[in-house]
Amino acid sequence: PSIRNYAPELRKPKSEYKVRYVYSLEKFRSLQDKLLLLDEAVNAHDGNVITAVLIYLKKSLSKEILFRELITREIALRHYIHYLKEIGEQKLLLMQYRDHLNVRDENKRRDFLKNCLSFPFSPDDATHVQDHYTLLERQIIIEANDKQVESSGQADIFKKYPRKASILNMPIITTLYYSCFYHYGESDGTFSSPANIRKTFRISDKQFLLTCLGARAKLKAWFDVDALFTTKNWLGYTKKRSPIGFHRIVDILQKNNAPVQVLQDYVNLVEDVEQKISLAQKYKCHDVIINTYRDLKDRQQLIVYRGKVEKGSSEYRKIEEILSNSVRRSFP
Repeated sequence: PSIRNYAPELRKPKSEYKVRYVYSLEKFRSLQDKLLLLDEAVNAHDGNVITAVLIYLKKSLSKEILFRELITREIALRHYIHYLKEIGEQKLLLMQYRDHLNVRDENKRRDFLKNCLSFPFSPDDATHVQDHYTLLERQIIIEANDKQVESSGQADIFKKYPRKASILNMPIITTLYYSCFYHYGESDGTFSSPANIRKTFRISDKQFLLTCLGARAKLKAWFDVDALFTTKNWLGYTKKRSPIGFHRIVDILQKNNAPVQVLQDYVNLVEDVEQKISLAQKYKCHDVIINTYRDLKDRQQLIVYRGKVEKGSSEYRKIEEILSNSVRRSFP
């Protein structure tokens, strides 16, 4: 008999949305036969027939296998989504989406994600899926380009710091870090530029700064680090600002073996005096400690600290000079 005879009546109430014509499909037992049946149904261009076959496949195949096969059959997938909506099983889509994130081949995964864009997810879930698709699409482009540039030996950055792993399927923050490491300074219009990634994926100022700081500090690019915090007002005066506490900046810089000259600039920007002195002592930023005690006019602490530095060193001489000046100025 013709396959058309197996179609259910979709115009009937949901309660009658039965598989009453599908029992005849039981003879299609192997996966190959079932998929052939589905492809024939799609070729027949009859929505009722397609849905009838899908109802049978949903009943006779595991969710994983069915979804895996539907991902490569766009028309059948659309009918399946419609059917799930009709019977109130949209949550199944989200489960299937999560189950299929382990697709190994990046191009198949990208195609799978592209199909997922049409799923009737909640607004938050839909945004997540869209971001996931956009991210993987970019990673494929960046990976292909960087692989070629690295193998050709054209860029010094890849010679000095060979890539340890592929960027494919990495989380967004790892991708941003990679971009800040290998693609810093690129124009905003390029997919691989940090600014473009930041804008596309709505990364917060705090998260962007922490990620960028980590990458540039790892490269010992102290000028770039400085530029991250420097703002200029309309009169041309520059000032350092940060959406996170400068004490955290100091810790990140120290972990990346920043020289004392760099560290002390940021220790100096810590507002809390006790915290500033504590960090300066921890990282041996002598100038910060001496200048802070000088500004506090704390002669006693200067004398104590003089005993901690090497006699005859530049720090020792600086304390001596402050103390002698303070006597002349009737320092308390």
